[in-house]
Amino acid sequence: MRFELTTDQRDFAASLESLLSAAGTVAAARAWAAGDHDPGLKLWQRLAEQGVTMLATEATPVEVVVAFEALGRHAVPGPWVESAAYLPVALGREVEGIGTVGAPRALDADVADELYAVVDGALHTATAGAAHVSVDRARHLSDVTVGDPVEHRDLAAAYDLAALATAAQLLGTGERVLADAVTYVKQRRQFGREIGSYQAIKHKLADVRIALDFARPLVLGAALVPTGSITERERAVSAAKVACADAAYLASRTGLQVHGAIGYTQEFDLSVWITKIRALVTAWGTPAEHRARILDSLVGA
Repeated sequence: MRFELTTDQRDFAASLESLLSAAGTVAAARAWAAGDHDPGLKLWQRLAEQGVTMLATEATPVEVVVAFEALGRHAVPGPWVESAAYLPVALGREVEGIGTVGAPRALDADVADELYAVVDGALHTATAGAAHVSVDRARHLSDVTVGDPVEHRDLAAAYDLAALATAAQLLGTGERVLADAVTYVKQRRQFGREIGSYQAIKHKLADVRIALDFARPLVLGAALVPTGSITERERAVSAAKVACADAAYLASRTGLQVHGAIGYTQEFDLSVWITKIRALVTAWGTPAEHRARILDSLVGA
């Protein structure tokens, strides 16, 4: 099946790309990792003005995945999935400021205006506790102390949109790593030739291109599943999350290989996307959990 964005959706994607390309997102991500949230918060405000924070309640899941692919491609820091995908559906409203959710740990609770925890299938208020380090230094994790229960909507639907948004982020990060790898192999020379001219490297990059191209329709397809088709929605979301996680992880491994030793350094921008991919692969459901959910939906367990 072939999926095509509408003219309005393409224009929205182009406007986000234009904003983020000029926003210095890598510098904002590095500052966020170092504890300086100011550049990231200013970027958050600009994206909110573009309507990103209201997409979950005012638009369709297609617009959500369009936005989150852009966020992943540009490594935008902050609890975007939690604040702009999960909580708006869980609460039935746009979050005021920045929101996050988690148990036993929450992402970026130190900057959240609204902090929640999910316990035994119910949403509760929460307070932040001890901080923990993530493989992605721009993802600050904190323990949470669970408070009072709060009124909420369909948490299963909220989870599925969050997992789908994470899949879209992974798709965007994989696309960025592949683009940077292709640019690099056209510049790096060994034995008098561009390394991109060697067949083995061409094949590795082609494998990444194929994996990303196969993942993209699964993301868009999951975004189009009717909200009432719960089993179909869960299966489609899990398939998208698994495919995007696998494709992005392949992109990160291949990107690291073709860059060689420089790809291992934190100072090189490639590290921003590689560590983000590693964190997002297991965020909002591990590949094993989503594969199990696909299996259960197929065999009726």
